[in-house]
Amino acid sequence: MTTIAPIERRGDVLAILDQRRLPHEERWLECRTPAEVGEAIRSLAVRGAPILGIVAANALTLVAPSSRASNPSGLMEELEEAAAMLRATRPTAVNISWAVHRVLVAARSSAAFGIGEVRAAIELEAIAIEREDRAACDAIGAFGNELVPEGANVLTHCNTGMLCTGGIGTAQGVILAAHRAGKRIHVWVDETRPVWQGARLTAWELGRLGVPRTLVADGAAASLMRSGRVDLVVTGADRITADGSVANKIGTYGLAVLARHHDVPFFVAAPVSTIDLETATGAEVPIEERAPQELTTPLDTPVAEPDTPAANPAFDVTPPDLVSAIVTEHGVLRRPYASTLREAVGMRERRGA
Repeated sequence: MTTIAPIERRGDVLAILDQRRLPHEERWLECRTPAEVGEAIRSLAVRGAPILGIVAANALTLVAPSSRASNPSGLMEELEEAAAMLRATRPTAVNISWAVHRVLVAARSSAAFGIGEVRAAIELEAIAIEREDRAACDAIGAFGNELVPEGANVLTHCNTGMLCTGGIGTAQGVILAAHRAGKRIHVWVDETRPVWQGARLTAWELGRLGVPRTLVADGAAASLMRSGRVDLVVTGADRITADGSVANKIGTYGLAVLARHHDVPFFVAAPVSTIDLETATGAEVPIEERAPQELTTPLDTPVAEPDTPAANPAFDVTPPDLVSAIVTEHGVLRRPYASTLREAVGMRERRGA
């Protein structure tokens, strides 16, 4: 099976596959500092909740090679500064904060032993985060496969595959698992405007993986569902709050509303690291507002007058009553999410992951 690696460690360089250039060019960015990684995150050269956590963890490994600190305390100050910068890059995606917190905890636990030990602890934690996500993707795919009927038409939004995880993907991992199981599925791929992650990335990935797919306009979902040509919707998540609200790429909420109206199951696939029990409801999730040029000049192509006002929220929030189930590496969670999400987080903590 073809594999797609979104990042590579090359000594003290973090190489990032520039997703802005796909599918027409496979170009790698070589990042030597956390600031360069932060810019890659902000500019969407790398995107997708799980990989953002992995990339943020790896960004902290770049602090020590260029550090001027003469003791662990000085190195910790530089790590804290880099962590704060990384957290600010994409405020809706909780995996960044989750991952840098894990790395900082590992670094602090080794600070008493010397700079070399701190650096080793950071490296090991970054490796562990990526390894755990790979295993989580496999488990999500296996659990989610049980929800996919034979011969299903699956509609998905944005990009949730190998480009944005450490493994086979979240929602796309479910799709790939069903394809591997010989279920003869077909995927409707939303364009996912305004940055076209579906058209540029998901369609490209599924094509390389041999999964039958058809690209459709975002606005086509309603008519597809009405004509009975969608059997289920599966998306990823950038943050899941304590009550089961799902923050994800703009347009996800609309799909959930349409799915409910047409009696189509709406599933969310995400690792437990995406669950944010500290945020009670979706109303509390910070929604990133991106540059209006992504709307007025998408992919550097002017489609509106230069002075046209534009609002560009990058995410929306789907309320828990519209979510049929949440597929995690610890199983398929159903309502009441307030309890099942907490149980899943508890399982992760007990396993030490």
